[in-house]
Amino acid sequence: MENKEFDKNNIFGLGNENSAYAQYFIGKSYLNPLTPAGVSPFFANVTFEPGCRNNWHIHHAVSGGGQILLCVAGSGWYQEEGKAAQSLKPGDVVVIPAGVKHWHGAKKDSWFSHIAVEVPGEGTKNEWLEPVSDEQYDIL
Repeated sequence: MENKEFDKNNIFGLGNENSAYAQYFIGKSYLNPLTPAGVSPFFANVTFEPGCRNNWHIHHAVSGGGQILLCVAGSGWYQEEGKAAQSLKPGDVVVIPAGVKHWHGAKKDSWFSHIAVEVPGEGTKNEWLEPVSDEQYDIL
């Protein structure tokens, strides 16, 4: 998908480069908060350039918590530890329970955007882990 076509389909907008979390991504990502910080649940449009993916990570919670991804534009990947990667397209919804190690990002040849929803819970926190290696990613 060309960037011009992707921009047209990415109805929630690119936002700004996600520099605050750049250390947890391979490639560039962009963040467009859709709700004010501190609002629960928090919604943000996250956009990945082709080949960009975040590190393995876990959303921890004492109760509740987790994350929901609402895919809105482009094509991407989602993978839980020990499971095969899932191809993602606009309209797909991924529900990620608290405590599940996973990663998500764009396919090599496509931009990708999803709305990330932080599920409310007690004692929620994110744990960023190791990068998804080129070897792991390149076999997809």
